[in-house]
Amino acid sequence: MKAKAIVFPAANTVEVREVDCPEPGPSDVVVEVTHSWISNGTEGSYLRGERIAGDTAWRPGSPNPFPVVAGYQKVGIVREVGSHVTDLAPGEMVFAASSKVNGMFHPSGGQLSPSVTPREGVWKLPLQPQPLAYAGMVLTQVGYNCGSRAPVAPGEAAVVLGDGMVGLWAAQTLALRGARILLLGRHENRMQHFPENGLHLCCNERDGDWQKALIGFLSDGVDVLVDTVGSIEHIQAILPRMNRDGRIVSAGFHGTDDLLSLQDLRNGELSLHSVSGWTRPRMDRTRHLISTGQLQTLPLITHRFPVDRAAEAWDLIRTKREPVLGVILDWTVSG
Repeated sequence: MKAKAIVFPAANTVEVREVDCPEPGPSDVVVEVTHSWISNGTEGSYLRGERIAGDTAWRPGSPNPFPVVAGYQKVGIVREVGSHVTDLAPGEMVFAASSKVNGMFHPSGGQLSPSVTPREGVWKLPLQPQPLAYAGMVLTQVGYNCGSRAPVAPGEAAVVLGDGMVGLWAAQTLALRGARILLLGRHENRMQHFPENGLHLCCNERDGDWQKALIGFLSDGVDVLVDTVGSIEHIQAILPRMNRDGRIVSAGFHGTDDLLSLQDLRNGELSLHSVSGWTRPRMDRTRHLISTGQLQTLPLITHRFPVDRAAEAWDLIRTKREPVLGVILDWTVSG
């Protein structure tokens, strides 16, 4: 089967090209993609050649991780189903995670259509809100995982490092659980998606002494620290403010700069939660929270590009020549 795909053939190179996919098997679902949602951080890391798989960093001696099909998330219409698939039918709108592809460094990727996806990586979508709201559901699930992983009691204090999509969804999830939150970011246009109130504060680390703001707002210390950007420096700066039995959630990609002293954690009996990937139950819960409006996705979309202009979309993400957050590729129109 032939498909159209977003391919990274080499570092910092984006192409739209035809690829070869396996013929669908009895447990596969073939999806005609309508929209895919770029994961700026993870896909950008793959584009730069920093990873060879998942959260596995490239190191000297590792294989050259190209070519690779970009991404891992999209929505579309079921075109056909295998003989073992009895709960989906052609014409239904679905979300699909990574799909099968031949001839690439990885035998799977997200942004290709039509896509041949194992049934376990496909979710039928609710009627509300519109399908586009679910196009980034794996990434939304990462934010949900960050915000739900550590124990937190109503009224406890949390710091979220990062105002990207994962950081915003982590903050939304923690807010649903009743935490008081300080969101530490760098972009005013992004932080406006997490409105401040008596329980929550957004702090731009570029504006003066952010640690003073943290101490002032969370005067009783920090119970939960969620790092979505991969900054050992910020974790170490906040450690002295962590309450005993505090919880740290690590979701940012550190590459090879990932050394954190375990003794520093032992001194405060702090626990470390490492989050990565997706599970079916977490995806189910994320879909429910999007459908009920408790996790907001559509307001985070800032740009849409026809799929044939994917290289232009990536240039925007790389250069940040204008404020950018959620970037959608539209597969229903040409460039």
